[in-house]
Amino acid sequence: MLPVDAAFALDPRLAADTLVVGDLEFSRVLLMDDARFPWLILVPRRAGLRDVIDLARDGQHQLQDEIDRCARVLHALERPDKLNIAALGNVVAQLHVHVVARFVHDTAWPRPVWGIGERVPYSVAALDARIAALRTALHFAAAA
Repeated sequence: MLPVDAAFALDPRLAADTLVVGDLEFSRVLLMDDARFPWLILVPRRAGLRDVIDLARDGQHQLQDEIDRCARVLHALERPDKLNIAALGNVVAQLHVHVVARFVHDTAWPRPVWGIGERVPYSVAALDARIAALRTALHFAAAA
């Protein structure tokens, strides 16, 4: 088990646009608050990371395992036409990885989801249902 960093803090821009689903062993799992796209973001709970290469090899492997876990859960829940997995960091420098379920009928297809239209926040009921389903599928406690 890799240690997490007590100095870890989520970038305020990520915090403003997402909701916490829970913590995996190494990463915090966030749900992008945009009902148009089923979209998870994983943030390694270590301070000062900008790029995957900032992690030691064991950290890279742990992150990849957690990306795989989240991608498989999103695929099972949503049955997308395609999964997009990316770590860009051009706007938010803190290392974070996007896992987005894409559909040929979504409003951005076939382009990337970034900068397409206006974000559509989840309704309270839809948000509660989405987070509950994700927490169950990722085997988080209900109050994660």
